[in-house]
Amino acid sequence: MSLSVSQRMAAVRPSATGAVLALATELRAAGRDIISLGAGEPDFDTPRHIKNAAIAAIDAGETKYTPIDGTAELKAAIQRKFVRDNQLDYAAAEILVTSGAKQALFNLCIALLGPGDEAIIPAPYWVSYPDMVRLAGAEPVLIEAGIEQDFKITPAQLSAALTDKTKLFILNSPSNPTGASYTQTELQALGKVLEQHTGVVTASDDIYEHIHWADDPFVSFATACPTLHDRIVTTNGVSKAYAMTGWRIGYAAGPEALIAAMKTVQSQSTSNPCSISQAAAVAALDGDQAPVTEMTTAYRARHDYIVAALNDLEGFECRPGEGTFYAFPKVAGAMQLKGFATDLELVELLLNEADVACVPGSAFGTPHYLRLSFACSMDSLQEAVKRMKRALAA
Repeated sequence: MSLSVSQRMAAVRPSATGAVLALATELRAAGRDIISLGAGEPDFDTPRHIKNAAIAAIDAGETKYTPIDGTAELKAAIQRKFVRDNQLDYAAAEILVTSGAKQALFNLCIALLGPGDEAIIPAPYWVSYPDMVRLAGAEPVLIEAGIEQDFKITPAQLSAALTDKTKLFILNSPSNPTGASYTQTELQALGKVLEQHTGVVTASDDIYEHIHWADDPFVSFATACPTLHDRIVTTNGVSKAYAMTGWRIGYAAGPEALIAAMKTVQSQSTSNPCSISQAAAVAALDGDQAPVTEMTTAYRARHDYIVAALNDLEGFECRPGEGTFYAFPKVAGAMQLKGFATDLELVELLLNEADVACVPGSAFGTPHYLRLSFACSMDSLQEAVKRMKRALAA
């Protein structure tokens, strides 16, 4: 008997980064010495004080259902975080705790979008944005911003993309996959455009907020554009900054009516996030922040190395980033030298000949690029570059 899936699934693809991680794991199991630069996952362990909080929660019997939108303790810690780090004040009813920041964004798309709606997404983009929009029945509208404009869209581009169908604008800064970060002045210029379009909600994805080292400090979109406060949903989480990817805790803050709709979506899908992880997240947000600084210092050192090393490879052009743990070199020159028509062919060469796994730029909406994660040891990075150099020269 043949089974068919829903029509909407025809336009939705599996996560490209997840596929690369799975393939690297499979090849390692087969005995290959694979260096994976594909996954966006810190190589550091979760800080001890966070793990201790989880153990204490287990011992205290905090293993039952919690409120769908998160425990009062965690929501209060999130409120304190927004005041402390972003000078933003949210009521408890304006906050939703989710099973990872990805669920917060998915809830938003389902709660806000429908057939006939459009969502503007700058490209390069995180791989899941367009498919979340499609799953909600809406249409992603892409704005291209390559290395020539520092991977940042301009106010003119945003203005040209806005229509009466636009319901959502998704902004990720610092950016996965590019590491580019918008300054306060740049955010305010985009905000000026959006002031004229009162039916548009902005999703500000701040998940890499603390992995940031630019001279201009990190600024959240809601902080930079206070007049748009009631039309901004800020999403964040503990996965990246606190090395807590497997704990699956994200959160969103925004207009109460929209947060309530997102809560309803969650109530009919996953219900509450893990109770133990929520207790750990309280310790992450309220506790010692020194481990975050230490990890970011290490990421910065790796960034400085890999950007210089990639620019030394023939046919590679890599822009320095302001944050995250990704490099996003343009590889059109290398593709031409090897006679490749697609960036996927280059990825396959590096995997098959160099045992180095990375993700093609086309997965992020920008062909002729590669994304390499430097959330790994410096020794692994240096060995990966040596292997890549040999494979490209062969």
